[in-house]
Amino acid sequence: MKKILLLLATPAVLLLASCGGSKTEGTTSAMPGMMEVQLKINGNALSIMVPDSTVGKMEMVEQSWGATEIKVGKDFQISIEEGDGDIALTKSDIAGNDVNKFKRFIKDEPTLLIWESEITAPECHFYTIIKPATVSYVIQDIKGEMFGEKAAQKMVDAAKSLKAKDAAKV
Repeated sequence: MKKILLLLATPAVLLLASCGGSKTEGTTSAMPGMMEVQLKINGNALSIMVPDSTVGKMEMVEQSWGATEIKVGKDFQISIEEGDGDIALTKSDIAGNDVNKFKRFIKDEPTLLIWESEITAPECHFYTIIKPATVSYVIQDIKGEMFGEKAAQKMVDAAKSLKAKDAAKV
């Protein structure tokens, strides 16, 4: 009886172990609740993780100045632009902003700034430089919405997922 039970249980265990482990390309789940999207900036093929459709409808807009803006709901709005960026200049701009008063840096790293500022209520912003291959990109939140620290960190995590799909320009 034990041998029959073992014979029946083995295929069931193998079947259960193989279920749920597959990932479809383009929806990698290394970051739960996120999906991979493809984009091109100045002919460079890239991919980045953004919140999935449970958060809201994704909008991707290529701006005339070369930036690509990706919005998903109210708490995820980023701008990606090719360029070397300048952390020191950005810090100076933050400190000198007379309207959006600087409160504190949450993170101050060589290629990343997350800071808290305030116009009428506290809000968080970020600016980071990511170099997935041979080209650098500046990724930052889109100004206008008020983001909390958690939303800013989620956008930074997404920014860090930026990958070059091929090193050469298409």
